[in-house]
Amino acid sequence: MNKNVRNAFLAVPLSVSLLIPTTLSVSAQDHAKPSVTTEAVELRSTLDNLLSEHAYLAVETMRKGAEGAADFEQSAAALSANTEDLSGAIASVYGEEAGQQFSQMWTDHIGFFVDYVNGTANNDEEMKQMALDELNQYRQDFSQFLESATGERLEADALAEGLQMHVKQLIGAFDSYVAGDYEKAYEYEREAIKHMYGVSKGLSSAIVNQFPDKFNNTKAVTPAADLRSNLNHLLSEHAGLAAMAMQNGIDGAEDFDASVQALSNNTDDLAAAISSIYGEEAGAQFKEMWSGHIGNFVDYVKATGADDAEMKEEALQALTQYRADFSQFLETATGGELDADVLAGNLQEHVNQLTGTFDSYVEEDYAATYEQLRTAYAHMFGASKALSSGFVAQFPEKFAADMPSEMPDTGLGGTADSNNMWIFASILALLATTTLFIRKSENQQ
Repeated sequence: MNKNVRNAFLAVPLSVSLLIPTTLSVSAQDHAKPSVTTEAVELRSTLDNLLSEHAYLAVETMRKGAEGAADFEQSAAALSANTEDLSGAIASVYGEEAGQQFSQMWTDHIGFFVDYVNGTANNDEEMKQMALDELNQYRQDFSQFLESATGERLEADALAEGLQMHVKQLIGAFDSYVAGDYEKAYEYEREAIKHMYGVSKGLSSAIVNQFPDKFNNTKAVTPAADLRSNLNHLLSEHAGLAAMAMQNGIDGAEDFDASVQALSNNTDDLAAAISSIYGEEAGAQFKEMWSGHIGNFVDYVKATGADDAEMKEEALQALTQYRADFSQFLETATGGELDADVLAGNLQEHVNQLTGTFDSYVEEDYAATYEQLRTAYAHMFGASKALSSGFVAQFPEKFAADMPSEMPDTGLGGTADSNNMWIFASILALLATTTLFIRKSENQQ
């Protein structure tokens, strides 16, 4: 097994050291080989993490504010901690002064969203409009800041357009939630999260272009980088949506069904894409495997609500069996590029993080809840690093560096829709091997 793949499953730290590597580990010869672990790709993945987490936490915090939820302060603190990480990342590239400027502007725009929430709570249309006006001014100022910082590699007008989309998505998610249109609220939330991957793609590309030596002349936008970013998106969104669906389940929240549907849609996005290309059977196989462990988490929530210790243990045992089966399936599918024992250990971390987040919430230890939630979210970026490393090592020709990888049309307004389809080709091979693995397992039972 590739040692880099094994090491990739270490949880991704929220360290700004990922942005400017202290050592240049990739040789010029290696540049010709497709890789998901170059300095530039690490930059992009770090921004994937922090920017998408911002959107996710902002949506959830605004909802908590509207509800007057007991964990609102801790949710807001998690959002603030995310801002600190982002500011540190910017400072590591552009210096402390720029980092402070970023922090001030970024914190201010979060405050404007809070003003909008307060205006809604007070039924104060004037306050709401003032908040929107402030956000409009922010997007102009922040766009100019980024254009200047990147030496005009990002254009202010395009940036402002992308930021307006960000504002509309967060406001739309909040307004829909307050109006009781929960299905629409979660559609907006998923769009807001997805949008930030276009942001990180454009921003990382501009930074790498501006400071090529600091990133060993590697690129942030390649087919292999797109694969890793695709998996970053799907896996971290799964963790985030799962955590909130579990909270909603124990609370008996009105938006529980909508939150579960959003989590299901996260699974369906991948399964439907596979079905449309390779047929319904392949898509159904993938969906069944992934949906199974989600059902185990739901059982854990139900058991907690019923105060049924035996049912909880059964859910945990089912998750233990899942991680063993799924880890073996991945090792077989990737021809040993991924090690089943390492995979199983990290799948156990995923289980521990989600159940730990949930248990802390039930116990009303909200500080621990959001600390573990951020850890669970970040952990999935390590998972995507390992999986994408395995896929690229197995099918290097499909991720050749000279293959096209489209950039977003706007500096911060791109989406992940144009990302390459090699993820699906990889998973096709994975599914083909899985069918054999599953049939063998069934025959042994």
